[in-house]
Amino acid sequence: MYRTADGREIFVIDAHTHLWDASPENQRGKLGKGWIDCFYAYHKNLSPPDKVWTLEHYQRYSVEDMARDLFVEGYVDMCILQSTNLFDFYHTGFNPIERNAQLKEAFPERVILNGSFDPRHGEDGPLGLNALRRAKQQYDIQGVKLYTAEWHNGSRGWRMNTPEAYRFFEECEKLGIKNIHIHKGPTIWPLDRDSFDVADVDYAATDFPGLTFIVEHCGLPRLEDFCWIATQETNVWGGLAVAMPFIHSRPRYFAEVMANLLYWLGPDKLTFASDYALWTPGWLIEKFMAFELPEDLEAEFGVKLTMETKEKILGLNAARLYGIDVEAKKEQLRNMPVVLDGAAPATA
Repeated sequence: MYRTADGREIFVIDAHTHLWDASPENQRGKLGKGWIDCFYAYHKNLSPPDKVWTLEHYQRYSVEDMARDLFVEGYVDMCILQSTNLFDFYHTGFNPIERNAQLKEAFPERVILNGSFDPRHGEDGPLGLNALRRAKQQYDIQGVKLYTAEWHNGSRGWRMNTPEAYRFFEECEKLGIKNIHIHKGPTIWPLDRDSFDVADVDYAATDFPGLTFIVEHCGLPRLEDFCWIATQETNVWGGLAVAMPFIHSRPRYFAEVMANLLYWLGPDKLTFASDYALWTPGWLIEKFMAFELPEDLEAEFGVKLTMETKEKILGLNAARLYGIDVEAKKEQLRNMPVVLDGAAPATA
């Protein structure tokens, strides 16, 4: 838990994390290698130099590594694991729900596990309707992560406003899976940029008002398009994964992004995310807590990045999405130390 200088406790939920395996043994040739190399370039170019990992460690890290980086050194009280499959690029997938579940099993009170689906898989495919039903039954998932640019059997993407996709949204409603996280942001080689366009979110959000659509990466580099959609669709939120590291590498750009988001969406529909292991949360949270919007942007947009707003973004908003009683969870976690590799308990 992050504590301010005056002793205020800030409850932190890292709302976009992964436990991935991009090791050479799991790569399907140049596609798997190119994917993780592109990720690693983002990691190197946007991280402080002392936070850069070796490529070998970045390709595959352990449950213990992740727990240390989030729960011990990273101020994170809870995380949300988002499944990303990429079966065309990796033999056993990049970070499918089964791999993510390892962290959930080790730290059940700290981890929210989300599933995924792909309308192209139909009824019985590995990401089809029956798989979605099994994930709900086995893990009681409350959310899914969608990757509309993923390749599958020669197809290089899908859209959310199709009859096939709507079958899955209808099933989510039936199953009580209400949080729909969608990657709508920067492309990663070799995926196609246009398959991440935000326009189809507008259709789905209108037609499924009982679902909440969390647009991960806030549509970057299509921030303006995203903001115009999110301001009229009350069930469209923004996830700050990928936007966050610009607080270090390009602070003015980060300030402009935040000013726009606060102007259009307000402080109640934004969630913090490190996008682990793209970046580790500790330094992001420290810089965010110290960050202030420049006076000219405050004047132009009529917004402020107050302590109350930071607290909402860092955890309270995600807690509301997932029905977490923050005060009760704080008390529970105080009595539940993080234990790593049989070592003495570490306080998160």
